[in-house]
Amino acid sequence: MIYGAVLLDYICIMDVKKKLKRFGLKGLNKPKRTPDHPKKSHMVAVRDGGKIKIIRFGEKGAKTAGKPKAGESDKMKAKRKSFKARHRKNIAKGKTSAAYWANKVKW
Repeated sequence: MIYGAVLLDYICIMDVKKKLKRFGLKGLNKPKRTPDHPKKSHMVAVRDGGKIKIIRFGEKGAKTAGKPKAGESDKMKAKRKSFKARHRKNIAKGKTSAAYWANKVKW
């Protein structure tokens, strides 16, 4: 019975590797820019239960606040605060939501 479980794990790992290679990702939970996508600026592969889910996030060409910087303008602080307030519930859903990744990578 152990051999069946090992074989199943091996098959799952191979499926993950195929999907990551297909999308050009380095690994799970590692975001990548998508310059050729018409609408979304980033993508990431996430394990959701037993499946691998591809999540696209971020508006292409949007001027985001990025990471907080010393001497940041009040306008950018307000922009960041507004985004986080507007998407708070979706960010709280965790790694399987696009809002979580947009918050982590872009804001």
